[in-house]
Amino acid sequence: MKAKAFSMVLSTALIASACSGPTEPQVTEDPASASATNPLLDASTLPYGAPDFTRLRDEHFEPAMEQGMAAALTEIRRIADNPEPATFDNTLTAWERSGEVLERAQRVFFQLNSADGNDARQAVAREMAPRLAAHEDAILLDPALFARVQSLYQQRDRLELTSEQARLLERRYSAMLRAGAALPEDGRARMREINQDLARLGNQYQDNFRDDGAAFHHHVSDPAHVAGLPDDLLERAATEAQSRGHESGWAFTLAEPVVFGVLESADHRPLREAIYRAYKNRGNNRNEFDNSRIAGEMAALRAERAELLGFGSHAHFVADDNMAGHPDTIMEMLERLWAPGLANARAEAERLQQQVDAAGDDFKLAPWDWWYYAEAVRSDAYDFDSEALRPYFELNRVRDGAFLLAERLWGVSFQARDDIPVYHPDVQVFEMFDTDGRGMGLVYFDFLARPSKRFGAWMSSFQLQSRLRGTAPIVTNTSNFGPASNDDPVLLSYEQARTLFHEFGHAVHGLFSDVNFPSLSGTAVARDFVELPAQLLENWVPEPALLSEFARHYETGEPIPTELVEAMLAAQRFNEGFAVTEYLASSLVDMAWHTRDASAPIIEDAIAFEDRVMAGHGLIPQILPRHRSTHFSHIFPGGYSAGYYSYIWAQVLDADAFEAFREQGLFDRQLGQRLRESVLAVGGSRDPMEAYLEFRGATPSIRPLLERRGLVVDDDND
Repeated sequence: MKAKAFSMVLSTALIASACSGPTEPQVTEDPASASATNPLLDASTLPYGAPDFTRLRDEHFEPAMEQGMAAALTEIRRIADNPEPATFDNTLTAWERSGEVLERAQRVFFQLNSADGNDARQAVAREMAPRLAAHEDAILLDPALFARVQSLYQQRDRLELTSEQARLLERRYSAMLRAGAALPEDGRARMREINQDLARLGNQYQDNFRDDGAAFHHHVSDPAHVAGLPDDLLERAATEAQSRGHESGWAFTLAEPVVFGVLESADHRPLREAIYRAYKNRGNNRNEFDNSRIAGEMAALRAERAELLGFGSHAHFVADDNMAGHPDTIMEMLERLWAPGLANARAEAERLQQQVDAAGDDFKLAPWDWWYYAEAVRSDAYDFDSEALRPYFELNRVRDGAFLLAERLWGVSFQARDDIPVYHPDVQVFEMFDTDGRGMGLVYFDFLARPSKRFGAWMSSFQLQSRLRGTAPIVTNTSNFGPASNDDPVLLSYEQARTLFHEFGHAVHGLFSDVNFPSLSGTAVARDFVELPAQLLENWVPEPALLSEFARHYETGEPIPTELVEAMLAAQRFNEGFAVTEYLASSLVDMAWHTRDASAPIIEDAIAFEDRVMAGHGLIPQILPRHRSTHFSHIFPGGYSAGYYSYIWAQVLDADAFEAFREQGLFDRQLGQRLRESVLAVGGSRDPMEAYLEFRGATPSIRPLLERRGLVVDDDND
């Protein structure tokens, strides 16, 4: 998911986290004539200001961002050079009003480049990423602007600010300090260089990851080699083979539904191995898409930047601005979970080896065997086949289940808006209505996998809610489900159904936002808090009271059988050791990359470094980290560097929060309203722990998470 903490949307920038290029962009087109042809230069006249994709062309993006940067810098210069003493309105409010053209252009561009990329859009990204970062630095490192913000911060106790105004002042001042505004000129100059390099490298890393994965396919012609695969996957693979130029057979790509379908179902072990190795080696094939050196360079640049700002490492820099506060706090939590998680994983590996032996197979369990034999154990021990769930999780019904949950918790409703243009035929648009019938905003769903879309699932926004600007939220949910062959219904796995609810949780976080300032809107919260709403909504997926409403057979309409749900719930805990260990392994690798200080040499071989880290933690050979360092897009081009731990941190919160619903009622409207008012509506306008305490009424306990995961509970330390 690409929900952003405040520090990632400091002013008008959307995605750029570093920058280069001229600080005064060159405008090559007359603005008056350009606005008539470029739909990004003026506010849209469509409902809610939705992007007008009927008029938008790839050639519009670069000039819109150029003109947006020029306009934003003019607005900032007017604020910084104002001869009047700094006030909240003439400095911070004015800053919040600035940069709308650039923000609009960036938000549309980066979503399209990620969800429906092409050569033209990738070229724009390569060109603009460093220039956008330079633009961001031109604002955050402006001495005159910093002087005004600093003067307000120093007299903040005398300004009689509202709580939201005080929060904005605190966050703006902190953001400028963290950008290097208080450094001497040579330090600020080096910060600019680092940010430009990080922007360039991050964009290259993302392109490599996407292109290396998209280029791969594994062709199979022997029917014996596809034994065990479900019919829908075989149909998709046969269609893929033809599109790849093969006269017959099956072609398997690295789309996640394909990868995990093969790993769970393929009887032919070499096929499982081939797909698993290709999936884990994205960006690590010693070709033009290799990310190994890039990862090392990015980590080294982050360490240098942290040192310039007075932090011991990038992890210290990141944690200081999040709920955790310090890397030691993060590592304490990870280590506390690692030991019992790894112990469970070892026991699971032994059980899977017994399954291998019982089947008469003469080999030691390897990573590409885990999913296949875990399914066999579930079938034998729990009479459960995960594929039996899929007919009950038709994509649109699962989406409607998420809508139903929102209706029961908050009284809101959703209506399709087929009249609003979309950027791809697969995209669906819905309007959300409040209990009084008032329209609140739009959500775009882009569910289906395609070669032009990067891997994974994420939420982003075309427009932020802001009372100051008079704008309503327009959010997106993007994922990689299906697609089905021959226009058949798209059937999801149980985990994919949870993913849909997860991203929808981010969406409602954005849709319920009710703040004045765009920089504090929606998901602009601490990185280790942003996952709370998303992970919380996942808890309702297996609950029979909701599941029976939307999990219905796609052909007969019959609700999912109670015995199948019971078997699923009984089987869930079997693989928890693996799931926890695989995730925590990536979190520990992330921390290892980002706790290195600036004097450490650049890592040349990312996978060798990762292997050494995992050996030090005793990871068993049957498991690899969930994301390997050459395709770990969360932490290299993404915003989760030294922050991948935040998923498990937020799981502590979401497990504790869901206990409140278990205690008071799964669909208790009063509790749902408190969640909305205390957490979802306030965005980044409040301290996250204060917001959580107001909702829960007590400090969060780790016990519900440990119990959910089937881990050992330490009775002396909750």
